[in-house]
Amino acid sequence: QVQLVESGGGLVQAGGSLRLSCAASGSIFRLDAMGWHRQAPGKQRELVATMTTAGTTTYADSVEGRFTISRDNAKNTVFLQMNNLKPEDTAVYYCNVRAATLIPFRVSDYWGQGTQVTVSS
Repeated sequence: QVQLVESGGGLVQAGGSLRLSCAASGSIFRLDAMGWHRQAPGKQRELVATMTTAGTTTYADSVEGRFTISRDNAKNTVFLQMNNLKPEDTAVYYCNVRAATLIPFRVSDYWGQGTQVTVSS
C-alpha cells in the first residue's frame, strides 16, 4: 500500500501564493506520474497539473503560467507552487500518484486526503 500525506493548504488573499506538498510512503517499488487535482463545491474534480518521472509537465489552461509542479524523486514528494492566486482557485486540492508496489506487483493510482485552499477577494 501507498500512503500520501498532503500539506500546505490554507487561506490567502487574491494575488498571494501557497505551496502544496505531498509525500508518498509505504511499499513503493516505483513512482510514475505524480500530480494534483482539485474540486470546488458543486463542481467535478479537475486536473490541475501532472509531472512524469522524466519531468514532462501538463497544466490546466486555467493555471498555466501561475502554478508550477515539481517533484523530489529521492524523497517521493511532489510540490505545487501556486502564485497569483485567484478566488476561482478555491477548492480542495488532491495529490494523485501512480505507483508500483512489489509484493504483490501492482500498478495503481493513489489519492491523498485533500487539503483546502481558500482564496479571498
